[in-house]
Amino acid sequence: MSPMTLQQLSDRIEINDLLIRYTSAIDQKDWALLDRCFTPDARLDYTSAGGIAGDYPRVRAWLEKALSPFPMTVHYVTNSQVELDGDTATARTAVLNPMGYLDEGGAMHTFTVGAYYNDRLVRTDDGWRIRERIEESAYMDGSLPPGLKIPD
Repeated sequence: MSPMTLQQLSDRIEINDLLIRYTSAIDQKDWALLDRCFTPDARLDYTSAGGIAGDYPRVRAWLEKALSPFPMTVHYVTNSQVELDGDTATARTAVLNPMGYLDEGGAMHTFTVGAYYNDRLVRTDDGWRIRERIEESAYMDGSLPPGLKIPD
């Protein structure tokens, strides 16, 4: 294996920053920041976790609705395997996601999701962006809150 070039090192750091920007956007429910993570024509697939698949604008709208009942989410991303190919890349990243939901009595119901993000990325004039994301569920510790309805 030959040493990485400065460009490859920079690309890896920028891709890591992108993955963290995504988690920050989701956890802070900052939808404008989320727009800086994906290409406008990105395809996303969250069906393995009970979500939807589709183009970025449709899935973004769904994420806003689906995450609104959760006052607490924390996404940890780790163990990214990144393969660079010029201005494109693929990445497989482990994610650990504790979530909290307030039940009718005001008690916090918590559970944790473990998954992988399988991404295709592209370098744009605005930096690296996700062109395709397929979430691959691995496990759930705990259970979904009783009465929770995940929107379509």
